[in-house]
Amino acid sequence: MNYWLLKSEPSSFGIEHLAKERDQTTAWSGVRNYQARNFLREMKQGDQALFYHSSCEVPAVVGIVEVVREAYPDATAFDPKDDHYDPESDRAQPRWFVVDVRLVRRLKRMITLEELRTHARAKLSDFELLKRGSRLSVMPVSARSWNFILTLE
Repeated sequence: MNYWLLKSEPSSFGIEHLAKERDQTTAWSGVRNYQARNFLREMKQGDQALFYHSSCEVPAVVGIVEVVREAYPDATAFDPKDDHYDPESDRAQPRWFVVDVRLVRRLKRMITLEELRTHARAKLSDFELLKRGSRLSVMPVSARSWNFILTLE
């Protein structure tokens, strides 16, 4: 199993939204960065991801999701009415992909970005989120970082 981090703005789609979805499952759509897209295509069914609230008052890890369907074309890229429409996208050779994720659980408490930063050197030196200039909405998480972050709960 591989571990990941998925970032979302809670005002757009937060863990509260996911909890209300049918079967607490959703397509992780709208990714429009090639490196993040490549990470989506690497995800396998059963992989887990930290659900991270970004661009908000208190950025934090708030839950865990599981990949329940591997990468397939992102339909929002083909819909001119969607905010994530890409007129250059081609159905025959899709550029953008999604995975379906299901809420495993909310964390017992939020683990804030500030708290994660306090452990950056000692325990989270390889955690991509804490690296300077890291802005991807999808990123891998090492087993070492994953396990440590969950001890902070």
